[in-house]
Amino acid sequence: MAQALGFDFGTTNTVLATADGQTTHSMAFTSAAGGADSMRTALSFMKDPQLGASALKVEAGHAAIRQFIDNPGDCRFLQSIKTFAASALFQGTLIYAKRHSFEDLMEVFIRRLRNYAGDNWPSDVKRIVTGRPVHFAGANPEPVLATERYNEALSRFGFPEVHYVYEPVAAAFYFAQNLKSDATVLVADFGGGTTDYSLIRFETVGGKLTATPIGHSGVGIAGDHFDYRMIDNIVAPQIGKGSHFKSFDKILEVPTNYYSSFGRWNQLSIFKTSREFEDLKKLVRVALEPEKLETFIDLVDHDEGYPLYQAVSATKMALSAADEAAFDFAPLGRGGHRTIRRADFETWIADDLARIETALDEVLEKTNTTSDMIDKVFLTGGTSFVPAVRRIFTERFDKDRIETGGELLSIAHGLALIGEREDITQWTVQ
Repeated sequence: MAQALGFDFGTTNTVLATADGQTTHSMAFTSAAGGADSMRTALSFMKDPQLGASALKVEAGHAAIRQFIDNPGDCRFLQSIKTFAASALFQGTLIYAKRHSFEDLMEVFIRRLRNYAGDNWPSDVKRIVTGRPVHFAGANPEPVLATERYNEALSRFGFPEVHYVYEPVAAAFYFAQNLKSDATVLVADFGGGTTDYSLIRFETVGGKLTATPIGHSGVGIAGDHFDYRMIDNIVAPQIGKGSHFKSFDKILEVPTNYYSSFGRWNQLSIFKTSREFEDLKKLVRVALEPEKLETFIDLVDHDEGYPLYQAVSATKMALSAADEAAFDFAPLGRGGHRTIRRADFETWIADDLARIETALDEVLEKTNTTSDMIDKVFLTGGTSFVPAVRRIFTERFDKDRIETGGELLSIAHGLALIGEREDITQWTVQ
């Protein structure tokens, strides 16, 4: 029987896994949206008269998305809640007049997953091993605060032991199970909110896999930032970015902070209930191009954040295989249909790519490791398919040293395997 639960609480997707010796299993979930072995990190809240005046119907993952799509305007939808973990600015959000802290949201999400898992949820888990990024997402992330919040949420479930492992370390451990010989491995984990690197030396001693951590680095930039660049360049100008309003006898530019909120699709539901959104509505009366701000307001009021994310994600994915791709987002009208060139996309993300590469330089330089000293490079996460990201590695390492796989499963399964080991403290973040 499994003694550990591997918990990959991701920005975009969440996976739980258990291990039986060297065999791992993803936890299966069954919700109103059907069966799955991974769940979108999303929550939805909706009033349901059948549950009583003060009760809410809460769904998570794919079921949350379904509830949101089926009940536009009546459903409060939250996505990528992990991005708020290390932010001291996030003190909670109102959901039907009740404030929910980060810890509350994380607890609600896990409880829904436990409910969806049913009998698949292990009854006597000794420890939960949770992944964490090397660097959390956000402008000024506070990792200690994030850990405190994780601890508070997880403590509500009574796990005897709670351990934390860097996400790329877990991915490296999962990958190392298939190594045929001793090797120095570089893992690059591209999540939704962070890019993390881990450099580890794996050796087999007495038939047992051992590992020596060499170094870690990371940066709070990944796939969601690429989405933001697309929104900022394609959508934002059509909803008023760069436009102006009249204040007494002065002509001023519409504040750009509104568009930062809109570009982060996972934060739109928070923005919808903010004072900033109320201020934006007041600007319509004095805007020189009021129709653009009205479109902005309509998109927020009608909860178009998720459909916009889908449109951007589809375009980004298509650009991984072609030099041009269509962007289609009907709520923008005629302006929501255009062709995007990969060359333009790579220009938009150039600064992000530079920071991702700088983080790679950091782990190599601080460990005095040259490219030829690395035997294997393991790329995991959907953003690793972006051609400009892959070039960072193909220009440094021979192609036969680069491997991919386990984009959704590697971290959770690595966490479960580490959780079964007696030397777990060797792997954990203290």
